[in-house]
Amino acid sequence: MPSPVGRLWELVDAHGIDTVLLAAVDVQGRLKGKAFDARVLLERLRSGGISPEMCGYVIGTDLGMTAPKTGEFSWENGFGDVALLPGLSSARVLPWVPGAVVVFAAPVEDSWPHPLAPATLLTEQLTRLAGLGLSAKVGVETEFVLYEGAARDAAAAGWRGLRPVTWDNRDYALDLPGPVADFGRRLRQVLAEAGLPVEAVKAEGAHGQLEVTFPYGSVTAACEQHLLFKHAARTVADEQGLTASFMAAPATGVGSGMHLHVSLHDVDGLPVLTSDPEDGTALSELGEQAVAGLLAVLPVLGPLWAPYVNSYKRFADHSFAPSRFTWGRDNRSCAVRVVGHGRSLRLEVRLPGADANPYLALAAVLAGIRHGVEAGLKPPPATSGDAYQNLNAPPAPQSLAEALAAFETSELAGDLLDELVTAHLARVARLDLDHHSARVTDAELERGLTQA
Repeated sequence: MPSPVGRLWELVDAHGIDTVLLAAVDVQGRLKGKAFDARVLLERLRSGGISPEMCGYVIGTDLGMTAPKTGEFSWENGFGDVALLPGLSSARVLPWVPGAVVVFAAPVEDSWPHPLAPATLLTEQLTRLAGLGLSAKVGVETEFVLYEGAARDAAAAGWRGLRPVTWDNRDYALDLPGPVADFGRRLRQVLAEAGLPVEAVKAEGAHGQLEVTFPYGSVTAACEQHLLFKHAARTVADEQGLTASFMAAPATGVGSGMHLHVSLHDVDGLPVLTSDPEDGTALSELGEQAVAGLLAVLPVLGPLWAPYVNSYKRFADHSFAPSRFTWGRDNRSCAVRVVGHGRSLRLEVRLPGADANPYLALAAVLAGIRHGVEAGLKPPPATSGDAYQNLNAPPAPQSLAEALAAFETSELAGDLLDELVTAHLARVARLDLDHHSARVTDAELERGLTQA
């Protein structure tokens, strides 16, 4: 049986590959790394050469790659490198990048996974959950908005005058305009060719909004698929003179979510969220503990599932984005929706936006579930009907500043994630706050230029 390097050689030869994209995952959930000459990298790996490296600030900076002043990777500490450990078994041909394969790489420190890397945070939560005799599976639904014109043209216009590709509510519509249908078809094709088939692509309610649903499976595989999907969506959109935006609130009154469907299983792989695996819809005692843990923990882990100033502009009443920490049976107005039946019973966490890093959002979800099980928590009564009117339920944070304050002062957050991790993620969130605090916006000018 060939070694991992040998299997990558076979892939390179079989597909005429000349480029290996060695990709680490940054805090924002983007692929960052270097494009290597395929044969040069393979010879280096085969001979046991020095591991590839990158500047460590990639796992400690903000959306705009602002160089932080303090923290592990900062001006204060000289911006040192981290080594990258290629996961050669993750190698995958990318049909939307001719001649290239992607290989996910883990940032390492002293030969161990770096404690601040997003994948390490998620692996830690999976390991702790396994300590309770439990494993998780996940399915992801992501919404995004498609605009006319390539991103470079939108940037040249100062991001003004953006025109969504549809101009009305096309939710579930099958009569989509040609460019939208062509985009969806091309996206499905390249992902399928990469071995990453999507379950479905559908139009959503906002102008230009689409939703992609992915097959159910392992947590780590779902995260990798999501990052590659976003990479493909942006590339395909650019090829077709369009722009794909994964902002949580790309326009006033528009919200794009990332819905996480999570199920739990015992050591034999049997579902444990339901009291009747055959056809039941009622939660088991463990299922109730999981729901209670989510409602207790997610309020103090906001920066993991809503990481930016813009993220909080999605949480509005009757927007299909939850505004209160509630749960209910097949209720899309709740933060946690219990859906399915029997073996397919699962928890849909509707809080994260499309802008969330799936590694961090799922780490928060699993931390909440684990806490609920370990503490034997009981959930409040389920909400039936309009959860936006359930004034007894705690409200979702209204701003990143509010969410960050809860995160930084919570002993529970530090216990569940480790204080080193919470301090790191708080610094990253503050970078986004600092960026926006001094900027004059179009909304301020419109409201105050002649009236103040």
